[in-house]
Amino acid sequence: MSGGRSRQGTGDDALDARIEELLDEVGATQDRDQLFEILASAVLLAGDRAQRLDLKITNAALKEMRAAFHMFAPYRDIPKVTIFGSARTRPEDPLYAQTHDLAAALAERGWMVVTGAGPGIMAAGTEGAGRERAIGVLIRLPFEGGANPFISGDDKLIEMKYFFTRKLMLIKESAAFVALPGGFGTLDETFELLTLVQTGKAEPVPVVLLDTPGGSYWAGWQRFVDGEVAGHGMISHHDTSLYCVTDTVEGAVGEIEAFYRNFHSLRYVGDRLVLRLRAEPSRAELAELSERFGDIAGGRIERSGPFPPEVTGQDHLELPRIALRFDRRSFGRLRSLIDALNRLPSAPPRPSPPPTAAEGDRIVEQEEAQA
Repeated sequence: MSGGRSRQGTGDDALDARIEELLDEVGATQDRDQLFEILASAVLLAGDRAQRLDLKITNAALKEMRAAFHMFAPYRDIPKVTIFGSARTRPEDPLYAQTHDLAAALAERGWMVVTGAGPGIMAAGTEGAGRERAIGVLIRLPFEGGANPFISGDDKLIEMKYFFTRKLMLIKESAAFVALPGGFGTLDETFELLTLVQTGKAEPVPVVLLDTPGGSYWAGWQRFVDGEVAGHGMISHHDTSLYCVTDTVEGAVGEIEAFYRNFHSLRYVGDRLVLRLRAEPSRAELAELSERFGDIAGGRIERSGPFPPEVTGQDHLELPRIALRFDRRSFGRLRSLIDALNRLPSAPPRPSPPPTAAEGDRIVEQEEAQA
């Protein structure tokens, strides 16, 4: 449990003891606090006399997440990129070829490609990656015919009833994201992803909005965001740093690889944000970064060794790190800091492999133990 948080029980000592006995019987030894609370929540639902629909939603969501976690587990040590886009894109559309070529290029570089497993852009991404490098998270809809032929029947395909559990699994374990033009669903996925990154609910990640040369979809979207959203103060103008708009496969791949050139991962420890890096910045580089980003860093960015919670968890102790008192709201500026770290002369000369889901989920747990 993080930060000394008290465990949620059923409120009945005898019932709590029976839950503990059940965990003993199934041989649960790791993360018992989480397993205990899951079972306690089920008992509390029974005591609430929840409506059947509420129970069906809870039941289906938990079963879907458990099945998806199980499906992803063997591939947690492989970096993944999720591709969003329209189910209505035809194979003869230039967007289909653009997506196919992007997925093929990323698969060649060691990535697995996660899609919604349907037709259109999803089929293009799956086909380009190849069956061995593809993962599918399909939504069950009455008017669609199931998974595309490039992933159908594969062990790396999961089918889900709810969009919210599907979106969680499309985002949770990927280290990069590319959105192609699409309809309401694509826009929903893209805006949800940007919201998670903007609010710090997900780690900073490369988010690429990819079109074809001369395409107007993301250019029009950008005009709307600049004029109607940022222009009316509904987001910070720094938030436009959270994504990249491009019309080439090379630009998309370059944006993804550049993000992990020096930056590895982050972790909150008490009031500090720790950024793990591939190469240690020089004193002069840190001084320049402190001057540029002091407004979000409590004035100073410092070199740091691993903090006690990192040591306890054996959390990338070999990596150099820097620490700052981040204001926990300026995530567009934080992304700019990460970009600056990746461009430092001391940064590795070639792209580095991204951290995998086995090294830390993309969904951030911000309530850390004190340093």
